[in-house]
Amino acid sequence: MRGIYKMINAVGREIPEEVLKATGKEAFKGAYAYDNYEYTKAAPKAHTMMDPKRSKIVENIHEALVKCEIKDGMTISFHHHFREGDYVVNMVMDEIHKMGIKGITICASSLGKANDPIVPYIEDGTITGIQSSGVRGKIGEAISTGRLKNLAIMRSHGGRVRAIESGEVHIDIAFIGAPTCDEYGNMRANGGKSDCGVLSYAMVDAQYADKVVAVTDCLVPFPNIPASISMVDVDYVCVVDEIGNPAKIATGAAKPTTDVRKIMMADYCTKFVVNTPYFKEGFSYQTGVGGASIASTISLGKIMEERGIHMGLGLGGITTPMCELLAKGLVNKLVDTQDFDQGAIESIKTNPNHFEISASEYANPFNKGAYVNKLDFVILASLEVDVNFNCNVVVGSDGMITGAQGGHPDTAAGAKCTIVIAPLLQGRIPAICTNVTTVTTPGESVDVVITDYGIAINPRRQDLIECMKDVDLPFCTIEELRDKAYAMVGTPDPVQFDDRIVGVIEARDGTIIDVVRKIKDYEFTTDVE
Repeated sequence: MRGIYKMINAVGREIPEEVLKATGKEAFKGAYAYDNYEYTKAAPKAHTMMDPKRSKIVENIHEALVKCEIKDGMTISFHHHFREGDYVVNMVMDEIHKMGIKGITICASSLGKANDPIVPYIEDGTITGIQSSGVRGKIGEAISTGRLKNLAIMRSHGGRVRAIESGEVHIDIAFIGAPTCDEYGNMRANGGKSDCGVLSYAMVDAQYADKVVAVTDCLVPFPNIPASISMVDVDYVCVVDEIGNPAKIATGAAKPTTDVRKIMMADYCTKFVVNTPYFKEGFSYQTGVGGASIASTISLGKIMEERGIHMGLGLGGITTPMCELLAKGLVNKLVDTQDFDQGAIESIKTNPNHFEISASEYANPFNKGAYVNKLDFVILASLEVDVNFNCNVVVGSDGMITGAQGGHPDTAAGAKCTIVIAPLLQGRIPAICTNVTTVTTPGESVDVVITDYGIAINPRRQDLIECMKDVDLPFCTIEELRDKAYAMVGTPDPVQFDDRIVGVIEARDGTIIDVVRKIKDYEFTTDVE
C-alpha cells in the first residue's frame, strides 16, 4: 500500500489517506479524544441447545472446524495465556491448512515465538491477516518483510476488547485453551496439568464469537465451577493431548533480573515513587514484566514494610513478587488479567484476595470505566522513548516487528503517574532518541522516564517536578538524556523502509497512531573498475 496524501496526527506522525480509507479509521487525535463517546455494542450469532441428549464433545480439531462450518476468509481468535508454551494456535492452524482453507485472519490477544511454525501458512495464503497486541519471532519478520497479504493491525489489550465489543472486529470461531473443562464447556484456568492462572483475554472472545470451541487436555466432571468462561457461551468441547507447557510461561522479559544496571534503575524508580503524593496508604500500582520493573516491585515492598504502608490494589499481569506482597499482607487485593510465572498461578488458586477479571474490565477504553483508570502508578518498559516522551514497544531499532503493545497504552493513559524504565542504550542503540521508530504510546500519557544515566520528568507534569526539587536523584531533561546517548555511540542512522505499509498501530480508541512500513531490501553495491 503506497500513501501519497497524508494526514498529520496528534503525535506528529504522517498517516497516508490511503490507509485511513482502507481501514475506515481516523488519525489519532489525543489520548482522551473519545471520552464520553456513545456507541452500540455488537452481538454474536447464537445457536440454542435445548435437547439435553445432544453432546458438545467433538473427537478432534478437524471435527470442531467442520461443525463450526469453517470456510475461506473467516476470522479465528486465540488467547496467549500460555505465552511461549502455547500449542493451540499451531494445532488449529495446522488443521485449517490441511483442509485447504485460505484467507484466514488471526485475531489473537498476542502471538509469540511459539507460533513460528505458522509462518509458512502466511506465505501460502492460508493466513492473510493478523490482528494482535503484538507479534514476536518469525511472524514479526514475515510481516516486516512484506509477506502478509493484508495490513497487520496491532492493538493494545484494551483496544482489542474495544474492537470486538464494538463490532469493528467480528470473530467467526474462537478457540480457547482451557486447563480444565467439563463436557458442557465450563472452563477454568487452573486445576489440570496445564494451569495458566486466568483466562482474562479469552473472555471477550467467548462472549462475542459466533462459535466457541473449548480446547482442553483435562476433562473434569460437570459442573466445573466457578468457571472463568461459562458453558452458556460454548458450542463445542475438544479434548487433546496437550494445550500448552506452563513451564514456558515465564520466559524472556518475565523473569527477575540480576543485572546491576537494571537494579539501579529499579532503586531510582522506588525512590521516585515514594516521594510522590500518590504514595500513601491504599495506593494502587501496576508494573510490567521487564527485569527492572519486577525489581522495582521488590524494592518498593521493602519500603512499604518499613513504613507500614499498604497497597490497596495491585493490577494487571501478575508476577511472584506481587503475590509475595499479598501473602505478607502488604497488598489488600490483587486483580489479575495474566499470570507471568508459576508463583502467580499458584497464588490465584490459594489466596482469596487474588481475583480474576476480564480484559474488558481491565482496560477497555469504551467501557463505563476500566480498572486502569484507578491506577496511581504504573511502571513500564520501552524499546525507545523520544524527546516528546512518545514510546515505542513494538518495532525494534532495526525496523523489525518484535514486541507487543500489551497494556502499555492502556495503563499509561489511566495512571496518575506513568513511569517508563529504559536503559540509555539497548546494546549500542540509543533507547532515548529524537524520534522513535514507531509510536505506540503517546507522550502525553508518559510522566517520567528513568534511565541508568538520569531521570527526566515530562514538562507537562510541573507538579511532579515541584515535589522532586529536593529529592536526591539524577534529574535532567529528556533532551540531555538523548544527547548523552548520542555522545556515547553517535547519532543513529534512520532505519531504511520501503514505501509499502505492512501494518498499522492503533491507539486504544481505534484511531491510527502510526503505521509500520516494510523493511527496505538490502542492496549490495559493486564497484566496477
